[in-house]
Amino acid sequence: MNRQIQRYGEIPLKLANLSLLILFPIAWFAPLLRAGLMPLFGLDEISVLTGLQSLWGSDIPLALVVTALALFAPYLKTIGLALVHFRLASPRILAALNILGKLAMADIFLIALYIVIVKGVGYATIEVAWGMYLFTACILASIAISYLTEK
Repeated sequence: MNRQIQRYGEIPLKLANLSLLILFPIAWFAPLLRAGLMPLFGLDEISVLTGLQSLWGSDIPLALVVTALALFAPYLKTIGLALVHFRLASPRILAALNILGKLAMADIFLIALYIVIVKGVGYATIEVAWGMYLFTACILASIAISYLTEK
């Protein structure tokens, strides 16, 4: 009986994790910020992908790091968790997936740091857009799913 209850509890966890495979790419295209010079000028929307495009043109080493943190780390972790959920990979990989999750959260910190720095300058206007909340929710959901999977 306890085994059946445990199996039924796995289904929502599997579905939540699989939904991240759809939600992460949406979050990459969604506007994270609206930024502009002074409030008089129009605000440009910045997404993960437009930010990465800008970085690739100006700072390739930083672009490599941010690409790994923002795109590859969370997506690989989600795929890894799906493989564990469907018993296609050993639960021993959960430790490595936990590290990927920590790396994925680092880019949220970087974005927050950029906002604080730009707002401190006072010449720019920054507004947080809905994509920032979606992206943060995806990262936090991935952490929660990983935690529940380990239990």
